[in-house]
Amino acid sequence: MTTYEAAILDVDGTIVRGERLLEGATQGLRSLEDAGLSRLLFSNNPTRGAAHYRERVGNHGIEIGPENVLTSATVTAEYLASTHDGDAVYLVGEDRLAAIVREAGLEVTTDPTAADLVVGSIDRAFTYDNLGAALEALERDVPFYGTDPDVTIPTDDGTMPGSGAVLAAMAAVAGREPDAILGKPSSIAAEAAMARLEVDPADTLVVGDRLDTDVALGQRAGMTTALVLTGVTTRADLERSEIEPAYVLESLGEVDSILDGE
Repeated sequence: MTTYEAAILDVDGTIVRGERLLEGATQGLRSLEDAGLSRLLFSNNPTRGAAHYRERVGNHGIEIGPENVLTSATVTAEYLASTHDGDAVYLVGEDRLAAIVREAGLEVTTDPTAADLVVGSIDRAFTYDNLGAALEALERDVPFYGTDPDVTIPTDDGTMPGSGAVLAAMAAVAGREPDAILGKPSSIAAEAAMARLEVDPADTLVVGDRLDTDVALGQRAGMTTALVLTGVTTRADLERSEIEPAYVLESLGEVDSILDGE
């Protein structure tokens, strides 16, 4: 018997790394299902939508509906559609993010002088000229958003720069920080998750491998937090951090110890 009603689970570093299923992931997901918890996968990947993650975990025999998947891309698109309907978005980001934003009914412009708002994200084709155009748009004092704060992201080939690195460059030249980061750990991200789960944050467990996004999301929203050590965070990182999760697990496979109240 458990007091939790739902679980928010990070994907990369918690369930999979690249195309590889992490040890303990299947066992942990089964424990959550057996305990009757609703499950929501929440990735800070700003280049993918729900269908991608449904297929990605489905390749490992894990079934989850697209309505139970959020990404920083989908949260960004949904938020902008509800708050900037009819506005033109100048996007520093990748084509897949642009497609998700357009699917939400927003206009994406390549003209910085026509921008009603600016969104920054990971862009593996980011150039000096891109930075200059973003500066031109931001100098018009339009709203400035970021999809997610992840400075680096883990891949099969090692660590690579993420959205946070691009946002830092944009903020530096513009002399202003983003008005809001829309993915984890923002209140906007927490509200989007709660809207999908329809449970109280106090009855929700959030599990992930990042202190500054997954654990911070849960702490700010009043959820119970668990850090897994299968991703980017090490015990040494944990000792240096001011962010303290309620639980530390070697892998998602140990989540049953939380559910049992041990």
